[in-house]
Amino acid sequence: MNRSGVPEPKIEFAPKHYICRRASGPLEMDGRVDKPFWAGAEWTDDFVDIEGDSRPKPAKRTRVKMLWDDDCFYFAAELMEDQIWATLTERDSVIFHDNDFEIFIDPDGDTHLYYEFEINALNTVWDLLLVKPYRDGGPPVNGWDIRGLKTAVHIDGELNRPGAANRKWSVEVAMPWASLRECAPYGRPPAAGEFWRVNFSRVEWQVEVQEGTYRKVVNPDTGKPYPEDNWVWSPMGIINMHYPELWGYVVFADENGPESFELPPDERVKWELRKLYYRQRNYFEANGTFAKDEKQLMGDDSWSIVPRIETTGKTFLISAPATDGNGRLYIREDGKLWKE
Repeated sequence: MNRSGVPEPKIEFAPKHYICRRASGPLEMDGRVDKPFWAGAEWTDDFVDIEGDSRPKPAKRTRVKMLWDDDCFYFAAELMEDQIWATLTERDSVIFHDNDFEIFIDPDGDTHLYYEFEINALNTVWDLLLVKPYRDGGPPVNGWDIRGLKTAVHIDGELNRPGAANRKWSVEVAMPWASLRECAPYGRPPAAGEFWRVNFSRVEWQVEVQEGTYRKVVNPDTGKPYPEDNWVWSPMGIINMHYPELWGYVVFADENGPESFELPPDERVKWELRKLYYRQRNYFEANGTFAKDEKQLMGDDSWSIVPRIETTGKTFLISAPATDGNGRLYIREDGKLWKE
């Protein structure tokens, strides 16, 4: 069991949300996001820095559309860019070593068994399943593939051609429910009115032109490229996408709605349990044992829950009543969260 500390994100709990409409017809994929198929989908808010308002707004606009039908979950991304480049051509390469666009999906919101997808401007993809976040000792399953995945990229400019009149690149992705249902509640696609936890990331490296080719800008003090920028839809408050509890809420809608989204009260309880999980893990790292009294973790912060803590030498369980009075919500030492 991983008993190392877990950094607590410096952010108010306010994930973005998106009403995902049903697609009105088949998608003919070419990477363009201005065709009739996407007309009924709203754009997300523009991406922000992964750390949120504490950092400057991204220099280049990124936004996403989503749709769904009985077969697939559809994504369209638009990435404004004057330096369009990519190098990786082998599937399941570490795509974020190039500029890329990324999708993260946690179907049941328990932060375990979730999906990551990355794509570059060459339409090379990396799809993987995470058993649990890295902070909780979870290995990535690189051999897992989205069966039936379809992707396309459109370049508004010229790829790997410095000096070209580049404007943007755009991406279309169709992920079949036949694969995504694997980690979904009850092993099925979502129904209208339900939500999944989703987020998006754009990795952007500093590059310059050397001998007619884009090259990453190297920090002369380290001899390595400068760290990449991470721009996201729903900010994380930490430079780490693998905090699924902070991803946005995508609500699936049909012709009968819903038309809006209000955060379910239990989601706030889950967040407060999550904060106690961070602090319990950090308490162990500092003291070599888990806190048995909630006051050791709660401090002077304002809380809406009255938690119950159970510990052994190697494990802990923190719980609080569900808001409807029916059952309790639990979180354990590896971050797994559930209701009984």
